[in-house]
Amino acid sequence: MKYGSLIVEKKEYVFLKRIINISGYVEDIETQKSLRRLNDELKTAQVVDEWDMPEDVIRFNSRIKVASDQGWEKNVQVVIPEDKDLQQDKISILTPMGAALFGYSEADVIEWRFPSGEQHLTIKEVMQDELNDKIEVII
Repeated sequence: MKYGSLIVEKKEYVFLKRIINISGYVEDIETQKSLRRLNDELKTAQVVDEWDMPEDVIRFNSRIKVASDQGWEKNVQVVIPEDKDLQQDKISILTPMGAALFGYSEADVIEWRFPSGEQHLTIKEVMQDELNDKIEVII
């Protein structure tokens, strides 16, 4: 891990903790496991101010190119749950893939358990999109 732990911006951290707490009712077992693991990783995350966020760290609305050891490569964008749109490759933070990627940085390799089994993901590229004003409204 490039920075030693997850890095999360303060407002996004508060928002993420809230939605993880209320998402305990997700029926899918693998999604529950992914969210528990993300919640555990947040306990040791570096929580920083907006201006201290490295550009290569995955956060809300980041566009990511990710490759798996199983031979596939995808471009996705991690978004808040209400903005998910699989046709536009926008994945919710409340999915196993969204939970796996959040807070990691470009060139990190992640080992994560998905419904299809254990995979090693390599983050090839991270591009920042405009931040979601909805996060500040909710907080």
